[in-house]
Amino acid sequence: MIEITFPDGSVRTFPKGVTGFQIAESISPRLAQDVLAAGVNGETWDLTRPITGNAALKLYKWEDEEGKQTYWHSSAHLLAEALQALYPGIKFGIGPAIENGFYYDVDPGDDIQIKESDLPAIEAKMMEFAGQKEPIVRTDISKQEALKQFGDKGDEYKTELISDLEDGTITLYSQGGFTDLCRGPHLPDTGKIKAVKVLSVAGAYWRGDEKRKMLTRIYGITFPKKKLLDDYLILLEEAKKRDHRKIGRELELFMFSDTVGKGLPMWLPRGTALRLRLEDFLKKIQRRFDYEQVITPHIGNKSLYVTSGHYAKYGKDSFQPVHTPEEGEEYLLKPMNCPHHCVIYKFKPRSYKDLPLRFAEFGTVYRYEQSGELHGLTRVRSFTQDDAHIFCRPDQLKDEFLKVMDIIFIIFNALDFENFEAQISLRDPDKKEKYIGSDENWEKAESAIIEACEEKGLKARIELGEAAFYGPKLDFMVKDALGRRWQLGTIQVDYNLPERFQLEYTGEDNLKHRPVMIHRAPFGSMERFVAVLIEHTAGKFPLWLTPDQAVILPISEKFNEYAFDVARALSAKNIRVTVDDRNEKIGRKIRDNELKRIPYMLIVGEKEAENHQVAVRRQGEGDMGTMSLVAFAQSITEEVERMMALFQNQI
Repeated sequence: MIEITFPDGSVRTFPKGVTGFQIAESISPRLAQDVLAAGVNGETWDLTRPITGNAALKLYKWEDEEGKQTYWHSSAHLLAEALQALYPGIKFGIGPAIENGFYYDVDPGDDIQIKESDLPAIEAKMMEFAGQKEPIVRTDISKQEALKQFGDKGDEYKTELISDLEDGTITLYSQGGFTDLCRGPHLPDTGKIKAVKVLSVAGAYWRGDEKRKMLTRIYGITFPKKKLLDDYLILLEEAKKRDHRKIGRELELFMFSDTVGKGLPMWLPRGTALRLRLEDFLKKIQRRFDYEQVITPHIGNKSLYVTSGHYAKYGKDSFQPVHTPEEGEEYLLKPMNCPHHCVIYKFKPRSYKDLPLRFAEFGTVYRYEQSGELHGLTRVRSFTQDDAHIFCRPDQLKDEFLKVMDIIFIIFNALDFENFEAQISLRDPDKKEKYIGSDENWEKAESAIIEACEEKGLKARIELGEAAFYGPKLDFMVKDALGRRWQLGTIQVDYNLPERFQLEYTGEDNLKHRPVMIHRAPFGSMERFVAVLIEHTAGKFPLWLTPDQAVILPISEKFNEYAFDVARALSAKNIRVTVDDRNEKIGRKIRDNELKRIPYMLIVGEKEAENHQVAVRRQGEGDMGTMSLVAFAQSITEEVERMMALFQNQI
């Protein structure tokens, strides 16, 4: 017999070799129907996998992230099984579950192209196999056997993957006539997959290498109920309407040009105004928390990044070094701001009385993302981080970490990001070679983050292996208006860069000590943050932030002069206005400016000009009546002041 410990702390005994499904069945037949996977000692397992020793057990359903990931991983195999039936000889790359659904990278052959028009047939074949309730069976296999099995099929992608694996760690999963190299976990059978949608086809280089073959990537999503799929497809249509690339063009916020270069955004006047207002907002908060602004160059000597460890970690994926006329001299486009800030710290001797030092910079950095990975503002080659680095004594670490958390909460509240999750990203204890620094420093850094979250009462999920190479971090995953998760703010604790740059301060004991470094970026990057903000608000920004707070619409050219008088009067009161003086009918102007998401439309004609008034329309709400200029200016100013007062109280 073995002991199984449940999440509530209760313990029950079961025969050795019992499965998660059998345990679920012993609790409730309904639970056994709903459960999708089992958590065994922190690892997600197949429900049919025997448990041979004492274990802590969790049972995952659709509502659990682990349940969804298992469901979509199995759905990727179902997609592959359908493709194998429809395209004999097709070769398979990788097919992971992703945040929403799954994909599979395949090579259908040089003479075959899978097109959008083929997707309904693929869906139908997937539903056919799902309806057969095929058992999904796990098999352990030796490396030699695996190489032979996939080699005999001529599947070079799988044999390449197998070559990188250690013998004794390789498993296969089979269903119907399809077998795949996979570590799992999977559903017990295909019958749990009730609703299928194959979403799109794209290209993807094998293993993300532009020098390798371009494969066909097929995206899909599945659900245990058709209604869930229907709801998701409605959400998908709404997401298309909110696409930041589409809205960015409509509102003239930013642009890209192949003439300038892929992945290099250019901010247009309205977008620049929005971005600068965000920067000013954060700078104001930072002044309250005693940050000092610094500015560093866009390039640095290669040796700087060798010292920091960034070159060894990211050098191959960065822009290639810039060679100067001087023999052997190399520079890099700045991939990170932190090494520069370490050098600023070393500018002069520091005392324990000087700490903490908080250096902040809106620093633009450059990283070479492959062209296939670029996506609007969310994945670019040039981006600006709202970066800051805090150098503090070890006894100040937790307090400084808590203050950074306060800043992030203020920003999220100001921009209506109320729905977020926190993730503590720790190093993988079984792969310590991936990280720099001593075990002692890692343990101290990880403990500080965990304690800070506990003190704040912040429930944070712990993820092993997700730490930065130099230290653990606390990441904030924000859910937008459509329920999609975005990784935005981050706080990282670092004992290692101070060690590498030999940073010191003189302690109360007159001895030299090493400071601790906190990396923090509440927005993450300005580009990504603005992209998420656009999609979260559908371009309807808060009144304090929006580039134009009001647009003045003269009903004919005869009233253009008065319209510009109104604009000057409101601008003098720090209200951001524009005038639509096109020779168009007023109905057309109202419709067009509704699409521009400007909060207020001020219509002016003969009556308004005579009485120094404006007829006010609120975006999306309609007519609000006629007001004097003074009354409108006062109402909009008070509306903004009420918003800002909420944030000031938090600061």
